[in-house]
Amino acid sequence: FCDTKQAIYGQLIQCQTGHAFTGKYYSSFVPTKSISCPCGKHIQMQEHILMLCPVYEPNHDLLCSASEDLVISDILGTAKGIEALAKFLKETDAFKKLRSSNPHRSNLPPSSAPE
Repeated sequence: FCDTKQAIYGQLIQCQTGHAFTGKYYSSFVPTKSISCPCGKHIQMQEHILMLCPVYEPNHDLLCSASEDLVISDILGTAKGIEALAKFLKETDAFKKLRSSNPHRSNLPPSSAPE
């Protein structure tokens, strides 16, 4: 993971510890923020983003390379899973504080993709 950008590495750690910017996190620490997912789910949770969310579904194949059935413990607890999660985070705005209008950035030109 030596070549992982600092921002992505930070998101990985936040995701592993449960302190990522999700509705579940906001409900506990920033109650003034919306807890819903952009897809309409009442409360956005880590498992929802990584396994079920239709907004991030186009990028779930990145995670399936490490865990075909999208098992959270495989994604967060194995080297292969963490590498897949890093790729997922690079291609999406999942677990970032600010959401863009297009959560899966893979179809944007590199110069216009937000960091």
